[in-house]
Amino acid sequence: MTAASTPARTGPNIPLIIVCGCLIALFSFGPRSAMGLFFQPMTEARDWSREIFALAIAIQNLVWGIGQPFAGMFADRFGTWKSMTIGALLYCAGLLIMIDAESAVALHVSAGILIGLGIAFSSFSLVLAAFGRTVSPEQRSLAFGIGTASGSLGQFLFAPMGGALIANIGWQDTLIVFAGLVALIPLLAIALRGKSEQPPGTSVANDQKISSAVAEAFKTRGFILLTIGFFVCGFHVAFITVHLPPFIADVGLDPSWGAWAIALIGLCNIAGSLASGYIGGRYSKPIFLSLIYLGRSIAIFAFIMLPITPASVLIFSGVMGLLWLSTIPPTSGLVAVMFGPRYMATLFGFVFLSHQIGSFLGVWLGGRLYDETGSYDAIWWCGIVLGILAAIIHWPIEEKPVPRLAQQAAE
Repeated sequence: MTAASTPARTGPNIPLIIVCGCLIALFSFGPRSAMGLFFQPMTEARDWSREIFALAIAIQNLVWGIGQPFAGMFADRFGTWKSMTIGALLYCAGLLIMIDAESAVALHVSAGILIGLGIAFSSFSLVLAAFGRTVSPEQRSLAFGIGTASGSLGQFLFAPMGGALIANIGWQDTLIVFAGLVALIPLLAIALRGKSEQPPGTSVANDQKISSAVAEAFKTRGFILLTIGFFVCGFHVAFITVHLPPFIADVGLDPSWGAWAIALIGLCNIAGSLASGYIGGRYSKPIFLSLIYLGRSIAIFAFIMLPITPASVLIFSGVMGLLWLSTIPPTSGLVAVMFGPRYMATLFGFVFLSHQIGSFLGVWLGGRLYDETGSYDAIWWCGIVLGILAAIIHWPIEEKPVPRLAQQAAE
């Protein structure tokens, strides 16, 4: 057979994968980030306490976290498209059932369990894992930054869009619109179909099973510290996403500032995530993470100690936006450095579970403490202390492959 007649071997269409993955991150993260906008209209319509709605979103975050490792295992074994399709169906069901949820139980099942599982099986974590097995190691951190920035773009777009839709067509029809957009995810996920494979050149004897990968991770000090530290990220972002809009209204500002605050966080996080992907690919990821968490504590301290005005809300939102999901590229990057990309969806799923436990506590405690004290002061101070602790925890993490991978590279 001549060279001219030899079939050309084609690799993955990386630009298409990146574009579709970014759109999936946008459509999966956008509606979820706008949940805080439904806080007041739903609690007023159903005559619920703040704790009831806060607990539903807290359950959503916890179920998302618990489901993430299983979603990662499913995607690693059966493929990203199947996982995304299951996730989108659950997500849509949760959004639609929320419309007729007239009891706390119905809200907790729909907004909590169904949407939580839906996000777990269709979230940007699986998108990043697909990027990790597709792009080169040198470009991995930047690709993670681009994927994370897309989720932030969803937050920027869905917050004002959600606020405008709620004001014009009502919160019930807004949920229908959101469900329709989430339904696009399976179509976009076709480009990401595939699953983790044994790296080329790896012998059968050296091929690692998923159970061994999990056991190895939880014996690695850096992975444990990373997992503990990511708890704080979840605590911060979930509390602020859900409770910042009502906090702004409580201090006497127009409620529209809450929607714009969430939107500005999403907009600035686009820049923050892209910058994080760039910085994480060139400098120490653990030290960078420590500085991010320390910066969050400083920002929260300044926000609650100074008078709350439209200007201070915008400044705080902008600063927090830069630091918002900028933790994800270096965190996911460290997982890939330590263990390689093969089981990244599974291992990052366990790290993300810690994030979502923090999210659960941030959202639920925010509502519980507010109902008991009539103030968010205690939860703001918790966020400050936790940020400082996270900065300390990340500093000693070693950015290097586990001995198994180092040995394979030397052979």
